[in-house]
Amino acid sequence: MKLSKLISLAAVPVILSGCGNDIVITNQTRQTEISFSWWGNDARHDYTLEAIAEFEKLHPDIKVKCHYSEWSGYQARNNVQMVSHTESDVMQINYAWINQYSHDGTGYYDISQLGDYFDFAAFTEDDLEYGMQNGCLNAVPIALNTMTVYINETVYNNYGLEIPKTFDDFYRAAEVMNGECYPISMSAKSTWFFIAAYVGQLKNKDFMDNDGNILFDESDIQLMIETYCNLVNKKVIPQVEYFEKAEITSGKYAGVLAWLSDANSYCGGAAENGFKITVADYTTIDGNLQSWYAKPATMYAIRKDIEHQKEAAMLLDYLLNSTEMAGYQQIEKGIPISRSQREYLEENKLLEGIQYDAFIKMSDTKEKLEVISPYFENDDIIDAFIEVCNEVLYDKADSEEQAEIFCNTLNSQK
Repeated sequence: MKLSKLISLAAVPVILSGCGNDIVITNQTRQTEISFSWWGNDARHDYTLEAIAEFEKLHPDIKVKCHYSEWSGYQARNNVQMVSHTESDVMQINYAWINQYSHDGTGYYDISQLGDYFDFAAFTEDDLEYGMQNGCLNAVPIALNTMTVYINETVYNNYGLEIPKTFDDFYRAAEVMNGECYPISMSAKSTWFFIAAYVGQLKNKDFMDNDGNILFDESDIQLMIETYCNLVNKKVIPQVEYFEKAEITSGKYAGVLAWLSDANSYCGGAAENGFKITVADYTTIDGNLQSWYAKPATMYAIRKDIEHQKEAAMLLDYLLNSTEMAGYQQIEKGIPISRSQREYLEENKLLEGIQYDAFIKMSDTKEKLEVISPYFENDDIIDAFIEVCNEVLYDKADSEEQAEIFCNTLNSQK
């Protein structure tokens, strides 16, 4: 135990400072200081700071030092902090970071050791499995996520079309819409998921396994490239470089493929323009959900060398299980996995709207959705895929040649 923790102080306001001190004593209140970090927009920062202030009132012996920023800045700092071992005691992490920073399970603390202070009963074993790495519970998921098909039912009805269920339905819709609007729209990442699902169902195999081993061969990649070009040329989707999020609520795009957690962000303003957005079935060839994936939206982890395990676990439990945090956060980070928080939101009629509809769709088919490999979301791979697709789209190269180039890129990423 550090000497500073054993010092007896007189009854005057004092704050211990200096390198290494993490016990703060103010007005005779002994406080253990821990740090907490997250990313997000200003609205998230505001409610999280309010929630942390509430936590400190509930636990006056704990002081939480907060670190937060928008996504890109947070990610950049996290890369440095994980290497230099200066990360926060409790931190929001991306699902892919478990493999990146804790391949053997030792990069983060094993949260399963903290059962005296964290209520695991609010989570199922399947829920916690997302955070398991080599037998260690490295993180606990906040909410689950999956790519979801959102359709502007008003626009489809105007064209006399039913809500699409299959990939062919989108092609038929494009013929009817005749370039006046797009049946579906997608970012580069969503396009990658959509096309991989189509080829995966057609070939009855996934793009890669959970360990990142590529299961598609060059002919499968060639088909993916050709599928992208067909989607663009037949005006099923806009070219990803020209994808405009605002066109979803304007009616120029009759649908969008986006994360469940982004439902309100993409579709929230449609009603103001007189449009009804509905959650469609996951797109298939014949009803087979091959290559449709689920994953944690985000997760909380604890640093591997945490000194104040009890206090960190208490904060984690507050963030994930308390009704206080549920009231502040509601569904801003997705529909909570924690049963206690979800029940609170249900009782207070806070679970409604397009995002909750998407959550119900996912829940109804959860057992059929595969767990995504973190490697599958590699931005460098997705960017490389769009690049080779554009070479073919603009008639600068053929699909067979570009498939070989892309496969070489995949192999270089291993």
